[in-house]
Amino acid sequence: MLSFALQFFNGLQITVVLALVSGALGSLLGLFVAMGKLSKRGVVALLGRAYTTIVRGLPELLIILVVYFGGTAAITAVTGRYVEINAFAAGIAALMIVFGAYCAEIFRGAIMSVPQGQAEAARSLGMKPWQIWLFVILPQMMRVALPAYGNLWASLVKDTSLVSVIGLTDIMRVAFIGAGSLRAPLTFYLMASALYLALTSMSLASFRALERRIEIPGH
Repeated sequence: MLSFALQFFNGLQITVVLALVSGALGSLLGLFVAMGKLSKRGVVALLGRAYTTIVRGLPELLIILVVYFGGTAAITAVTGRYVEINAFAAGIAALMIVFGAYCAEIFRGAIMSVPQGQAEAARSLGMKPWQIWLFVILPQMMRVALPAYGNLWASLVKDTSLVSVIGLTDIMRVAFIGAGSLRAPLTFYLMASALYLALTSMSLASFRALERRIEIPGH
């Protein structure tokens, strides 16, 4: 049982890294997609809408499988020999794609909530477009987006369990292996449940503290 405790610890590390890396990359992707969807260029806006519509309309598990096996097939076709894509990289890429699509919708709504007059006022003061985005729009946007973003982050932490299907030894994979080896499914799945609950609870508590910290006075 001690060996499985160590495996759970290693699986916890993989789960946390998966969530952090895919969450960070997905957030950047979502921000760029949100900006694209609000772009006055029709093609850019259309591509943004197509991306979010397709990804949000597909199960996360299916996207993980497509990225993993599709990446393997693509690399094999290019190199001319069978090359299996790294499961960790595939997991990050798939979760990033999913997280980015949902982030894009949250960010788009938050950006639209920022009064247009503030950007125009900043422009009249001689601020460059990137300065307007960085110092005027983004801070106000994040105040609006943070509650929904925190809930989405908690969902991402839970969605990391899906990468176990491609062989990555995360929390869920360790629970599955342990349940089969020791014939104690309830014990191992309860342990996995406790770990996921701890992660999501800490995440939500952190976001609530951050919301209180950046709360606008008088609101």
